[in-house]
Amino acid sequence: MRWAVLYARSREVPASAAVVVVAVTLLGLPEGDLRLSAFAAAVGVAALALGLGAHDVALDRGAAFGWPPRRAAHLLLGGLFVGGLLLTVGPDVTDHAVVWRNVAGLGGLAALGALLFGSRTAWALPVTWTGATLVVPSGDLWFEELLSWPVQPAGTTSATTTALVLGVTGLLAGTARTTRR
Repeated sequence: MRWAVLYARSREVPASAAVVVVAVTLLGLPEGDLRLSAFAAAVGVAALALGLGAHDVALDRGAAFGWPPRRAAHLLLGGLFVGGLLLTVGPDVTDHAVVWRNVAGLGGLAALGALLFGSRTAWALPVTWTGATLVVPSGDLWFEELLSWPVQPAGTTSATTTALVLGVTGLLAGTARTTRR
């Protein structure tokens, strides 16, 4: 069990968890606002994404064990934490399926951001994408639904498909490869 404590400390999990609690609590308070709920999920996932990379990439590469299972567990448990907190703080904010869809898709975006840009800027993809959906109106065309998937209502096929593709791709690619510094 000591490795879990060391992992949590080295990946700044306690500080990230505190940021998640504050951000999700403050942003998740207004009831019935799908856009704020999506943004709260993005900020929560972004805070947890800081721990997806190491401070010393060479040290990570020289470890005697594989990092992919640990990164996958970090991403999955972090997503469960953010989603559970969103549902606890504002159970009437949105449908449960929308919360889990957003957490999965935005978590995948954060993992892809850690892979492409490094863990310190992994927050940029989920926060930017969700922030853009707050100001750009969503339409009824399939590509507009695809681009505004975090704020689409439950049951929107293109939104669900986009979130699943981003979530699975981010989980597989972001955990299998070493992140950039």
